[in-house]
Amino acid sequence: MLSEWTFYQLGIIAAGYIFASFIASRTEPAMETRARRIKGNPDLLRVIIAFMRRLKWLFFILWLWLANVILTRGTWPSQRWLVSTALTLAAAWFVISVLTKIIRNPSLSRMVAIVSWGYLALYATGLDGPVLSTLDGAAVNLGATRLSLLIVLKAVVLTVALIWVATLIGNVLSHWVQRSGDLTPSFKVLISKVIKIALIMIAGTVALSATGIDLTALTIFSGAVGVGIGFGLQKVVSNFISGIIILLDKSIKPGDTITLGDTFGSIRDLRSRFVSVITRDGKEYLIPNEDFISQQVVNWSFSSDYVRIDVDFGTSYDSNPHDVVRIAIETASAVPRVANDYQVPVCWMTAFGASSLDFRLRFWISDPANGLTNIRGQVLMALWDAFKHAGIAIPFPHREIIMKTPVEIQRSPGVGAVKAD
Repeated sequence: MLSEWTFYQLGIIAAGYIFASFIASRTEPAMETRARRIKGNPDLLRVIIAFMRRLKWLFFILWLWLANVILTRGTWPSQRWLVSTALTLAAAWFVISVLTKIIRNPSLSRMVAIVSWGYLALYATGLDGPVLSTLDGAAVNLGATRLSLLIVLKAVVLTVALIWVATLIGNVLSHWVQRSGDLTPSFKVLISKVIKIALIMIAGTVALSATGIDLTALTIFSGAVGVGIGFGLQKVVSNFISGIIILLDKSIKPGDTITLGDTFGSIRDLRSRFVSVITRDGKEYLIPNEDFISQQVVNWSFSSDYVRIDVDFGTSYDSNPHDVVRIAIETASAVPRVANDYQVPVCWMTAFGASSLDFRLRFWISDPANGLTNIRGQVLMALWDAFKHAGIAIPFPHREIIMKTPVEIQRSPGVGAVKAD
């Protein structure tokens, strides 16, 4: 350990680290700026940014690899062991630190990186054998099955790692599906969910098989667990199945404007358990999928984005109803949100009211998600201005109250007649 080759290798490692730090400080900012132009895939962007911020380790690995190649040609293995070990550990840390940045929780990401690198460090230094033997010695026998601490740790680590990789791949594929222009929105969501569920199930099966656990031995246990889950999580399962049905029958999709009970808004997202509906006042309702199956839902944009709106108003009896109809149609047609290209507004006289001639104005819009009350208000304000300009009065109810003096009742003596003044 104290030979001259040890100091040579330490010098090579230190020089490589200084060289890599200098080169990375000149290249990282520009490359990170270019990488941030990637849009539409946040998970991939996190990996690329993490890669760019660790260019120092990449340059350090290249330095150690080149030094190891040169030393391999002219020295004994014992004279380059330290450089080879440093190369392995640096490469392992570079890969692990980049991949674990996908984990959004910083503490969890750091813990996973340290544990993974620690195991690889034991493996690179040849200390993994004694440690694994110690963990395998701590075991208990459950019938014919031997359960050791090593098997438990392998099962947990492999399951978590494979499910994490499956989720990452599922998110990447989901973003790719969402960008497809040939699929309907509901079919995109359905394909994304099927991909994620299938990948997670495959990951769990592979993890259990890799640890040596016999899957057939879990049949009875899984059946009992399934029955318990069926009774305890009825609502969760019901909402999950309802979500699949909603995606298959395409009754609602992201972007639709719906009314469910007292909730009016547009659908932002379809999840496994609920549907996210955001209203005009900024509130986001997370409505269970089961409600969309069992309750009446008004989908304003199911087969078409066009919605008809009625506006009732009245004018005085002094006005000409033909002029009122003409002015109302012209006024509504001039409002920007009115879809004149789909259908021209119409106005009909509906009744001779108690104090006014009653009319109903009908027009169509193509963007119900932008609100209904505001377009009614715009049309009514435009009608007010147009009628004022044309001299057409909009009456308001009148009430007449007639006050009479009280009737004086007198009774004549002995006759019982009544005299009223």
